[in-house]
Amino acid sequence: MIGLDRGRLLGWTVLVSALAILGYASRAAGGKPPTDAAYRYSTAIGGIVQYGIILAIVLAIARPEWRRLLALRAPASYGRALTSALAAFVVVYAVAGIVSTYSHPDREQGLTPDTWDPHRVIPYVANFVVFVAVAPVVEELTFRGLGYSLLAPLGRLPAVLWIGVAFGLAHGLVDALPILIAFGAALAWIRARTESVYPGMLVHGLFNAIALIVSVTT
Repeated sequence: MIGLDRGRLLGWTVLVSALAILGYASRAAGGKPPTDAAYRYSTAIGGIVQYGIILAIVLAIARPEWRRLLALRAPASYGRALTSALAAFVVVYAVAGIVSTYSHPDREQGLTPDTWDPHRVIPYVANFVVFVAVAPVVEELTFRGLGYSLLAPLGRLPAVLWIGVAFGLAHGLVDALPILIAFGAALAWIRARTESVYPGMLVHGLFNAIALIVSVTT
């Protein structure tokens, strides 16, 4: 077994800690996010810039072993990837159902609009692409790619749990934190079972897409 890569692990930990600190600080300073964030071009542009910076840092930490550390390889088993994905959806939606009985985690991040606005279709589509394609790819490379690879020497269970906690905290949310931790851990479990980052990207993207579509159709 490959030992802990302490240098890279430190770099990744600093990155994730910075995301968490900035997330909670901005939430405390700015209050509730706008309810129409998904209809604003500024949201999409800000997301692209933020994820571009994160990706650049992740690639810098991973080089020159980025393919191995980011788990950019085909799944070890497509059947295992499918069953793991289905199990992840069940677990995450179960946790979301429980949390939603005493709080409103869907409103906290402000990225899912309450109603459909046909007059702002283009900015909505731009944000949809960022939330469903850009965010899942970068976040999976960051957490289930690089993060899981660096924590794997600790053992599968500790790595899965630590990735779940790190993923949750990095979003800077409170009400949605249990859901994000469960989601992050479930995606890490998929990564562990398939030895690939690609299934998690698809599950992550589908989860975000469902949330966005449901928010404007119900």
